[in-house]
Order: sequence, then structure tokens, then C-alpha cells
Amino acid sequence: MTVLSVQNDHFYFDNKPIRLLSGAIHYFRVVPEYWQDRLLKLKACGFNTVETYIPWNFHEPAPGKFNFGGMADVEGFIRLAGELGLHVIVRPSPYICAEWEFGGLPAWLLADREIQLRCMNRPYLDKVDAYYDELLPRLKPLLSTNGGPIIAMQIENEYGSYGNDTEYLQYLERAMISRGIDVLLFTSDGPENHMLQGGMVPNVLETANFGSRAEEAFEMLRRYQPRGPLMCMEYWNGWFDHWGEEHHVRNGEEVAQVFEDMLSLGASVNFYMFHGGTNFGFTSGANGLERDHYEPTVTSYDYNAPLNEAGDSTEKYFAIRDIIAKYTDLPEMEVPKALPKQAYGTVLATCDAVLFDQLHQLSEPIHSVTPEPMERYGQNNGFIVYETFISGPREKKELIIQDCHDRALVYLDDEFKGIIERWDSSKKVHFEVPNGGARLRILVENMGRINYGPFLADRKGITEGVRHGNQFLYGWTIWTLPLDNLKPLSFAAIEKETTNGPAFYRAELNIEHAPADTFLKLEGWSKGVVYVNGFNLGRYWKAGPQQTLYIPAPLLRQGSNEIIVFDIDGTESLELQFVDQPQLG
Repeated sequence: MTVLSVQNDHFYFDNKPIRLLSGAIHYFRVVPEYWQDRLLKLKACGFNTVETYIPWNFHEPAPGKFNFGGMADVEGFIRLAGELGLHVIVRPSPYICAEWEFGGLPAWLLADREIQLRCMNRPYLDKVDAYYDELLPRLKPLLSTNGGPIIAMQIENEYGSYGNDTEYLQYLERAMISRGIDVLLFTSDGPENHMLQGGMVPNVLETANFGSRAEEAFEMLRRYQPRGPLMCMEYWNGWFDHWGEEHHVRNGEEVAQVFEDMLSLGASVNFYMFHGGTNFGFTSGANGLERDHYEPTVTSYDYNAPLNEAGDSTEKYFAIRDIIAKYTDLPEMEVPKALPKQAYGTVLATCDAVLFDQLHQLSEPIHSVTPEPMERYGQNNGFIVYETFISGPREKKELIIQDCHDRALVYLDDEFKGIIERWDSSKKVHFEVPNGGARLRILVENMGRINYGPFLADRKGITEGVRHGNQFLYGWTIWTLPLDNLKPLSFAAIEKETTNGPAFYRAELNIEHAPADTFLKLEGWSKGVVYVNGFNLGRYWKAGPQQTLYIPAPLLRQGSNEIIVFDIDGTESLELQFVDQPQLG
């Protein structure tokens, strides 16, 4: 039986001392056809281990309905890593953070008002147990104790940043052990007093997460864990971006120096991230450490990592590789070359379908006395339309949404009246109602659930109610728009070059030879999502910093490719530009 063990202040594997040089690669952010390319580049850099989270919501999108195929084939990813000679660290916590939608928790948990997240709450634990009953038996054969590559698993993720229910952590520890998980278990937290106090489990290895001042961070860890190997489980060598902010870049030489500082202290290190990948579809999360503060994360998860979003080696990659070469022998292999990129030029959208004309094709109407959050209607992601009739005449008053999560477009008799955003209280909508009344429609966009901090329970849509002035409005028709199937859309030839309201646009990209990676630039478009051959690439927004969407070659095909853009704010252009370089800000 081969195990990773702790002996005094060192890791041992198969009774031999080992330093873990690990990099994070999330299988769920990379198309499966590229897993081997990314893993080989990790190995060529000198790393001996790959680390990945497992997002619960990716594998159980609806209660009791599990998905472990395609990009969700975590078993295939782990087996591949083992075949390539890499150890694997798995972090299968119910919660992962990761700038991922709801921190990996399933949105359907929020439909049950009795559930309290991440604590000894029985309704919540029942859902965790049901998930573990499906997940952990899949991982058990892949443990090193059974001849597989998994050498360690995490109990919960940065729990001390959220709570102090250590009984809950011990419950998760027992849940893993009782289902046959017999490899090294660990926790990870920031090197601060309250985080370490809230996140540690007796007799379980604690690791630290930080991006700088390594000696100071490990000194804090030593106060709480005097013995045991030092490990930085998340070395933040880059950072992620929010919409409307600057693109984050960290100097490669500085990253390499902090890395060498850790190695000189005898520590093991896991790079977060080694390769970030992409928040495809509606998977990007958001930050919100204060109730009225909301910062949605962009689609790219490039993270300014050693491998960029398209998997290319960067200057940072080679700076890190040079440091590793000082401490261990590099493998006898060449660094795999960058995959080919192609600028396919410009194509035009030729057909469109106005959203409000397509509601019956995309959704079944739900009648509701009050406007409820989308989770109450069985919806996880996407958009939702709330419709009601207001009698008239009425004088001009403010339309108030309690509370808008996250961004609402308001229409009165299909006339656009304005936008309400949860993060910008200065944006207000006022209107009067004519004789005979008017139909009110509110299109609300879910821009990603909060993935970190005290406001995780981030229900989407309209969470309390709608008022015109001080009067609550009742009697609603709801249209859920998860937009996971666009086949029912009815397109027609475009009659004018620009559209002010939400609409779908269709274009065709013809590729003569074997497809290559490319990047879609949406200059002149406002805000929305893009589909390539039915695959949701993710969100775009002219607010930036990200200006292009990454399209991996496996999503394309030789010949005709269907591109559908759902633009909600109106477009000034029908051109879609396919370029060979990303523009991340």
C-alpha cells in the first residue's frame, strides 16, 4: 500500500522523503481534448503533482441527477494524470470558492429555506451525504492506497474564512473516512489567527494559502501547528479579474523569488493557478464582502498563470522552471509547443430573433402571486423575465426592486425604461402609467453567485418584491431562461443593422481546414453570452477588461460553424471578429 505520510516535519511517499511540487489545473475549466497538453506542460516544468478542486454543482446540477461525462469526467482526468506519472491532490469539498459560481455549491440548495450552508445543519448535511455517496466511491479506486494517483484530499476549503463550526469539519472528515478515503487528509486556510482557529481539525494536517511573505506566513502556521511539513496549498502567483476593473498582472521574477523563498524553507508548494482555463457558460462567480457590494468575475480564468488561458507557456513558466531546476532534476522531456492559433477574420450576423417574441419557444409561463428568486422556480443560471400588468393612470414614480440580483432591464409596453444594478444605487427607473394600464416586463440577469465571504446565500432574480412607489405589485407571469437549449428559436433575416433590445443573432463561420484555437472579439456589441455549435462560451461585456472570448479548437469543426450571440443591451455592429491573440485588458 503506497501512501503519502507525515513523519516529523516532512512528507514521505512509499517511505521515501518527498517534496510536493504541485500546480492547480481544473479539469472543469479545460476541454477534455486539452487535458493531456496541460498536464504534460506541468510535468515538463518540473512539477510532480497536479491539484484540482471538484465543484459539486458541476456534477449534480439538479438534486439526484449526476453528471460525470465530458468536461465533468473527473475520473478520466485523474487517471490521465497518473498515466503521465503525476501524483494528484484532490479538493472535493462541498465548497471550493475558486471564483466559481456559488463556490461550487449547487444553486438548488437555495430553494430550501431550511438549509443553512457549511455548518451542522441536518438538511444541508443530508444533501452533502447524498453527493458523497455518489462521488467518493468514484474516487476510492483512484487512491494511492488502491494503486491510483490520488495521494491527498482536502476536508473543506478555507473554512476559517467563513465559520468556526469545527464539529462540521469533523463530520466531513468522518464522512470521507467512512466511505473508504484512506489517504492523507488536510485543511487549508489563510495564515491569520481567526482563520486557523476556525479551519483546523485535530490530528489533520493544516496547510496555508498566501501569495507573498512566505516566512511570515509559515511562522503563523507554526504557532498553531508546531510540527509537520510546511506546505503552501495555494500559492497565488497571479489573480483573477472582475468586470469593470483592470486586468491583473504579476511580475514573473517576483513570483519566482517568492517560490524560491518557500523552497529554501524546505516547504512544499501548490501553484494556484498553474493553468487557469476558462469559466465557460454561466460558471463564473462573484465577490461581495459587504451586503451592497457585488463584483462579478469575468469569463476568462487566465489568472496571469504560468500557462495562459490557451495553454501557452509564458515567461513566468520558464522563470519558475529555472527555480525548480536548482532544487531537483528536470524531467528528460521537451516543453510541449503552443497549440496553433488562427485568425479567421470577420463574419456577419445575418439572422436575429427578438427575445420577447421568443418567450413561448424558450420557456413555459409560470403564474406567481409574488416574484420569487429563480431558485424557487427550479432554475440555476441564466436570465429570467418577470411580467405583470399595472393599472392606470398613475403618476410618475420610481420602480423599486427588492432586491435585484443582479442586473435588470425594465420595459413598459416593450418600451425600454432603464437599468437597475445591485451594485449601483445611482441607477433608478421612473415612469408614469397611462390610461388603461400597461404591461411591465423586467429581464433580470444572473451574473454569477457570490463564491466567497459571508453572503454566500446569493439568490438570483427578484428576491423580495417589486414596488411602483410604495405599492407592491402582485400577480406575475414568470419566464425562466436558463438558455441551455437554443434550438427552439425562430430566426428571421435581419432587417436593420442595430437593435436596442435583447435579441439573439446568428452567424456562420466556415473553416476550410482542421480547426485551430481562436478568439472572438465583440467590438460594437454590448453585453451577453455567445454560443459556438451549441456550446456556451460564457459572458462578454463591453465594460471590460476582457474583450475576447477564447474558443478552443475542439469546439469548432471543419466546414460550417453556428455562432449565436445573445445581446441584451443592444448592438452597434453585426460583425464578429475571429483573431489569433487574446485581449484581456
